[in-house]
Amino acid sequence: MTQRATRLLHLLDELRRRRSAVRGAQLAEQLGVSLRTLYRDVEALRGQGADIVGDPGVGYQLRAGFLLPPMMFSDEELEAMVLGARWVSRHADPELAAAADRAMDRIVGILPEALRLQVETSGLFADWNASEPEPWLPVLRRAIRAGNVVRMQYADAEGRITERVIWPFAMAFLAEVRVLAAWCLLRGDFRHFRADRVLALEDTGARYPEQRHHLLKRWRELHLQGHGG
Repeated sequence: MTQRATRLLHLLDELRRRRSAVRGAQLAEQLGVSLRTLYRDVEALRGQGADIVGDPGVGYQLRAGFLLPPMMFSDEELEAMVLGARWVSRHADPELAAAADRAMDRIVGILPEALRLQVETSGLFADWNASEPEPWLPVLRRAIRAGNVVRMQYADAEGRITERVIWPFAMAFLAEVRVLAAWCLLRGDFRHFRADRVLALEDTGARYPEQRHHLLKRWRELHLQGHGG
């Protein structure tokens, strides 16, 4: 990545973090550049599609919704995306794996030639011997996204089968197993379920009464306090 591209990336990051307009002089000082260079860099970002409002002497603000052009990614960010996409391709369900491949194809398709070659010849790979994902994972992912109540049959470690009605809000894709975090109506508490022990799963289509991010926040607070799942 060139020095100028790195500088533009840092400027964009600074603008993203700001909730209100920031003066050019303050940005220039933080980035270690002259005010004249800062003004040129703002215009360069605007030319690449960044919706930056403001003028010299007034201040600048990046409007929400701007998508970072892939050519602005650093070498490490590109490697992280390649590795992440390859990991998803090996560990997630076919639907999500295909989405990861499409996303990378879209990014690679608009990269400059040098960066495109860097991605296509990346030496970072995910585990080739990942376990086969459960066929109902796409249904569960959509339920988590929508905040829907799920009904499932579950076998515990001793093989006892129960029917659970749960409010799913998160899933962890670990190396050997996928773990679902949910509020369990049967237990009246947060519970963790191993995906490979789920025998049947159905999205009821009904929204659960609590906001998903509130459940996630409560779960995190309990988890940090050492609360068992």
